[in-house]
Amino acid sequence: MNWTLEVIPVPVTDMDRAKEFYADKAGFTVDLDDEVAPGMRVIQLTPPGSRCSIAMLAGMPAAPGMKEMTPGTLQGLQLCVTDIEAARAELVGRGVDVSPVRHVGATGWEDGKGETWNSFMSFEDPDGNGWVVQEAPSELSER
Repeated sequence: MNWTLEVIPVPVTDMDRAKEFYADKAGFTVDLDDEVAPGMRVIQLTPPGSRCSIAMLAGMPAAPGMKEMTPGTLQGLQLCVTDIEAARAELVGRGVDVSPVRHVGATGWEDGKGETWNSFMSFEDPDGNGWVVQEAPSELSER
């Protein structure tokens, strides 16, 4: 049996502002924006080429046994691209405040690209949820 990671909840304070950021600036596809029950809204978006989506929820109780996350506390979600400079240029062109491309070197984080699998950049959504983008040597379907 496969266990596929398909949806990650992202805690936000303003659903419309977050939807605009992820759709218009980060380039995610809006899969769903629906009131699933009175006062309960779900917005689901998917990064280009990904099989895993993010979901932003408003008015919904936490799942049994789960704790609610405070907006801005989700850190380290990681996306992979095959051309980090092109991905950075696209995000910057859409108005996203993106870090420089960095790699892990002998002294820790250093500016510039590294070797295979060692080039990264980061950005935050309007609430401070943090994303990392890593350069991969090929598309996931080819690995």
